[in-house]
Amino acid sequence: MSMSAYKTNLNRNWFTIVSLVSKDFKLKYRRSVLGIAWSVLNPLLMMLVLAAVFSNILKFGDEIQNFPMYLILGNVLFSLMSDSTSSAMWSILESAPLIKKIRVSKMIFPIEKILFQLVNFTISLIAVVMVMLFFQIPPTWNLLALPLLLIFMTLFCAGLGMLLAALAVFFRDVCHLWGVVITAWTYATPLFYPIGMLPEWMQAAEAFNPMYHYVTYFRDIAMYQTLPGFSEQVVCFSMAAVTFVIGLIVFKATEKKFILYV
Repeated sequence: MSMSAYKTNLNRNWFTIVSLVSKDFKLKYRRSVLGIAWSVLNPLLMMLVLAAVFSNILKFGDEIQNFPMYLILGNVLFSLMSDSTSSAMWSILESAPLIKKIRVSKMIFPIEKILFQLVNFTISLIAVVMVMLFFQIPPTWNLLALPLLLIFMTLFCAGLGMLLAALAVFFRDVCHLWGVVITAWTYATPLFYPIGMLPEWMQAAEAFNPMYHYVTYFRDIAMYQTLPGFSEQVVCFSMAAVTFVIGLIVFKATEKKFILYV
């Protein structure tokens, strides 16, 4: 393929992705009274509910300063992963009529779902800023590392999303099992409890949990006003890159057979 043909194909795919993101955005908030405000209200309401439960019943708020901030940072980032991978998993199956009618790069469908959820995450950051203002947590230069974290998250979610999308075409049970995995992953990640409450072997196991690293990264730069060290940057990038490569390889190796199973 010549350079001009490659560039044309790339531009066409990007235009398709942007169009699909715009369509999903309109569908998400269609006939909603509050519309886009839900992307801000939802994390705030979840934070209030969880803060009430875990502060008053389980007393985690006594161990963690600015506990609501701790909660919302973990929840919005974990929701980015769970929502994007879940929607990417269904992307090929839901786009079956389009895939059967026209010749289009199948990779754009899971990638579009990831980018759409990234847009929603960006809007939800307004809620994070509101909580920071309420608790008088001043922004620091460490927040400039947020785009780097989002690159890690995008690569990780894209790889996982492509892997799930490919598997879901051939094994529909994956769609049902993923909800169980997400639930288990939620409780296995210190989103609403301090990691210190876990036994030592479980704390050691968190080193292999990508979302623990990404959530901790987010809390470090936004709440604790510190920048993760070089080794942590390498760990976050490595987990994202390996996941992306695995997802890409599986997706590209199986995409030609999608039309036979969707």
